[in-house]
Amino acid sequence: MLDIYTDYLTCSFRQASATGLARLLDQQISHDAVTRFLSAEPQTSANLWRVVKPLVRAVESEDGVLVIDDSIEEKPSTDENELISWHYDHSTERNVKGIKFLTALYQASAVSLPVAFDLVTKTQEYMDPKTKKLKRKSAIMKNERYRMLRESRGA
Repeated sequence: MLDIYTDYLTCSFRQASATGLARLLDQQISHDAVTRFLSAEPQTSANLWRVVKPLVRAVESEDGVLVIDDSIEEKPSTDENELISWHYDHSTERNVKGIKFLTALYQASAVSLPVAFDLVTKTQEYMDPKTKKLKRKSAIMKNERYRMLRESRGA
């Protein structure tokens, strides 16, 4: 369902809806099924690990490595909140508004498997002393988040 819904959102040129997806699929998936999927509990890194752990164990090797990276999905038109906030993007050397997330990928031989993720939330507000503007920051620093990703996988 996630793949179907993601493809639908990516390809849709007008307002996306559960009814629109059901209509596009000739009712093979009902709009109620789409709504239930979207209303379900949010997926977590622990959910991902439960699914991928048997695959990781099957390809595990001495030369396997855990690759950890951070990325930003830009959301310039979305209102700022704890999840969608301003982040410094080192690849463009500028601040961008969006969702920052950390990912952990296990790589062994020719196999790469996602094993963990973390969505960076900026829950603390503070006044910038230079600009006198209200800004947000995370209660957990990036290095601590990296350690938490690594430790949550038993690595």
